[in-house]
Formats: sequence, C-alpha cells, structure tokens
Amino acid sequence: MAGLTVAVIGLGYFSQFHLQAWQDDPRVGRIVTTDVSKTRREWARQSFGVEAFESVATALGDADVDIVDIVAPPHAHAELIETCLRPGRIIVCQKPFCTSLAEAEAVVTQAAKVGCKIVIHENFRFQPWHRTIKAFLDAGKMGDVYQCRFNLRPGDGRGGDAYLERQPAFRDMPRLLIHETGVHFVDLFQWFFGPVTAVYADLAQINPALKGEDAGQLSLTHAGGTRSLFDGNRLMDHVTDNPRRTMGEMWIEGEAGTLTLTGLGQVFFRKFGTQEAFAVPLVADIDDASFGGGCVAYLCQHVAFAAAQGGALENEVQDYLSVIRATEAAYESHATGRKIQL
Repeated sequence: MAGLTVAVIGLGYFSQFHLQAWQDDPRVGRIVTTDVSKTRREWARQSFGVEAFESVATALGDADVDIVDIVAPPHAHAELIETCLRPGRIIVCQKPFCTSLAEAEAVVTQAAKVGCKIVIHENFRFQPWHRTIKAFLDAGKMGDVYQCRFNLRPGDGRGGDAYLERQPAFRDMPRLLIHETGVHFVDLFQWFFGPVTAVYADLAQINPALKGEDAGQLSLTHAGGTRSLFDGNRLMDHVTDNPRRTMGEMWIEGEAGTLTLTGLGQVFFRKFGTQEAFAVPLVADIDDASFGGGCVAYLCQHVAFAAAQGGALENEVQDYLSVIRATEAAYESHATGRKIQL
C-alpha cells in the first residue's frame, strides 16, 4: 500500500483525534492500532476502518511502520518506546512524558543510540491562535516582551462526578493542574519567550473528589527577562461558546503594546497609547469539530511531512527535558514555598 504506515498505540478517549488526523492525511496509506481492550479495538475498526491488534509486537511485525503514535499513559511510555525503537523511525508520544525526569533522560539516551526520533505530542503549540501569536512575536511586532498571563478557566472540574464521563483518570492523579494541563503552557511559554530560568508555584485543591490540585498559579522567569504566569482554576469558566477551544484567555504585554487571545480563538493587538485593538489574522484555519481548533491534525501533518519529505521536527524529546525539569520544579516550589532556580 502506498504512503506512510502509522501505528497508533492506545485507544483511549483522546485517540479519536489522533486516528482522525492520520486518516485525513493524504501521505498516510495504512493505519494499524493496538489496545489490550477488545471493546476499544472493535470501536477503532468500526469507527475508522483501521486494523486493530491486541499486542504491539504483532502490530509492528505485521506492518513496516514509519510512524508510531503512542497515546498511552505515562507509566507505559518507556517500555513502549523501547519496543518501538528502530533507526529512522519517528515516534510521537503523548504528554505527560514518562513517570520521572530520570526515566525520560534514559529514553532520550536510548533513542539517540538507535537513531530514532521521538516527538512529544504537545498539541497546544499547534493551535491556530498560538501559531499566530508565535509568528507575531517572531516578527518583532511586540518589541521587548515584558510579561504574559494565561488564565485557564475550562469550567469542567465541578462536583463529585468531575471528569468521570470524559477522562476519569484525572480524578486519581496526585498531580493534576500542572502535571497534566499546566505542562502545555510551560512548553508554550518556553517556545514563545525562551528558556525557563526560575519557577515559583502556589497550588491548591478545591474539589475534594480529586486527588490532585485543580487551581493555582505558576510563575516562570525566562532567560531574556520575560515573565509568564499560568493562572489555573478548572472549576471556573471564561467568555466563550466552547470552553474546550482555548480553555482560557491570554494577555501578552510588551514595548509596542498588548496582544490578547480570547476564548473564541481570536487574537487582537492594541498598540501602546491607543484605545482600539485590531484583529490579527490567523495563520491557519480553526477546525471547531476537533479538539483545540484542529491542533492534533496540524501536529500530525507536521510529523507526516517530516517523515515523507525529510523536514525538520519540532519539539523532539531532548528539547522537552527542560519542560519536565520546570514542571518538577513547580511542585518543589509549592512544597517548599521557594522560588526554584533552574
């Protein structure tokens, strides 16, 4: 069969967005999937017409796989990657990546020895509004950037049944707000503003039905002097018709003015000293039928292009280690009440 062969490992809730993305990419000719659940394998066959196997080894042995897409929880990452390593292959792995920094570093070393590339599935940086903001910043239109604030307000964490229907694993995570969600913004802010040099966090648990924190603030200092603030509260909402589109609102303030992201996925710029804000055209279309404006598809297209035509890859695992270090520092900061220098 012509085209790339992709193996999707893990068929939980979020796999639907991965499968749709690969299926829609014209560079992909074959998709094989694996999951221990017979019910989930049958769901994949019926919903997407893909091949489904019980074991990873069988799936990889049955197909000459170009891209492995791991949509499995962190405790499975290291073992799955070891099984899938092959020279020239691209492995995409969901976040949070692995169970510890030490485990992640060991995986990086192993992959480098084999000559296998690993990309972390950080899809927030592929959301159309964030690509637009990055292009605006890279063009120098903000001048010196002083500070940034993102208010995470998805409004999905209320009540005793919070997350049961969509992502029940959230309920038992001892680390939730930063480890599962805030990590997206650590990656995003580092991509926007450069390396993180210091971290301070003050976290809280509001909903007693959860084991981990669901509110709090994470402050990052970047090498160039910019400061970014992730202000999260999963119980509160924001102005939008779809709380899972942007999951909140952002303000970036700099020498030239203020850049704003709304809950509708719109980006506006107000020049310093003026009253009116102007819309900044998005660099990519918003697909509201999919998660995050279609960011999963945009990420998969990026990887497929690299696999098919040899293009450069964003967010390879060796670059992502700094995100893990900053995330770990957030919990150390909260536990000790100190700002942590990296």
